[in-house]
Amino acid sequence: MRINNHDRVLIEGLTIFTTIGVYSWEKNIKQKLILDLEMAWNNQPAGKNDDVSLCLDYFLVSQSVTLFVESQQFELIETVAEQVAEHVMQKFSVGHIKIKVSKPDAIANASNVAVLIERYANE
Repeated sequence: MRINNHDRVLIEGLTIFTTIGVYSWEKNIKQKLILDLEMAWNNQPAGKNDDVSLCLDYFLVSQSVTLFVESQQFELIETVAEQVAEHVMQKFSVGHIKIKVSKPDAIANASNVAVLIERYANE
């Protein structure tokens, strides 16, 4: 049986409040981050069998990422992206992930700033 390596599970607009920033005033407040995750997952077995146990459980991934980010303190959104990628790949056996981390309130005259990374488990 051919495995479809192009299937994806997406979580978009996951809003998390955490301590993030390089300035001293940022270390004492919670700021909003918005994460978009795109994870490679073979959805064919779940779709053919209508079996939730074969899915990448987006509720559990969302919950795990939220708790992970809320419990940390970061200086850079780049660090958030790297650590979330590693966390998801290890905890949920995801072989490929693309993550966008947005910090919408970082610059007064910009609607958003963000980083986008793509990682593979065997890199």
